[in-house]
Amino acid sequence: MNRRKFLKTAAPLALGTLAGVAPLAAPDVAAAGAAIKDKAMKILVLTGSPRKNGNSNHLASRFIEGATEAGHSVTRFDAAQSEVHPCIACNSCGMDGPCIFQDDFGTVREQIVPADMVVFATPMYYFGISAQLKAVIDRFYAINGQIHVPKKAALLMTYANTAAEQAAPIAAHYDVLLDYLGWQDAGRVIAPGVWVEGSVSNTPYPRAAYELGKSL
Repeated sequence: MNRRKFLKTAAPLALGTLAGVAPLAAPDVAAAGAAIKDKAMKILVLTGSPRKNGNSNHLASRFIEGATEAGHSVTRFDAAQSEVHPCIACNSCGMDGPCIFQDDFGTVREQIVPADMVVFATPMYYFGISAQLKAVIDRFYAINGQIHVPKKAALLMTYANTAAEQAAPIAAHYDVLLDYLGWQDAGRVIAPGVWVEGSVSNTPYPRAAYELGKSL
């Protein structure tokens, strides 16, 4: 797929999804989380919190615990503790080739292509996905041709405020990304009202993340 076709495809999806975002329940675990257990999956969990003991990282750990107990193979990539250069739109990769940057994204590249499922775990930073995770997602451009195949996905998100509409932009971004790639949403856990490091531990959301992983 060339750059022009990519932009023509992605732009209408973004406009359509943002216009129809529904309020989010809490905890918001999609019904699709009760997926049919047909085989052991390879799951890649991408985290975006710079705080090692951050709330979204805690949800990721609990999800991994559940998925591992269910018999799946899980690889975790902590973007904030890795070196991932932002995409600079040089188009050297041609959307399906080697990137000019030789950094830790190579690990993501190796794991995401054969993965059956990709999980995005992020805190809300100024009403969007954390920059660290966004840099990883932007680099998907270089492997677009290899990941534009059916996969499952999940979203684990935390934010300090409690208004559902403030979480909608990240949920919409996630929905647009899945629509474009042809991936299926397997569930989401969106935890509002958690700000201080570790505060999510005293809520129902870690259990929801565990159950989501266990249900796969």
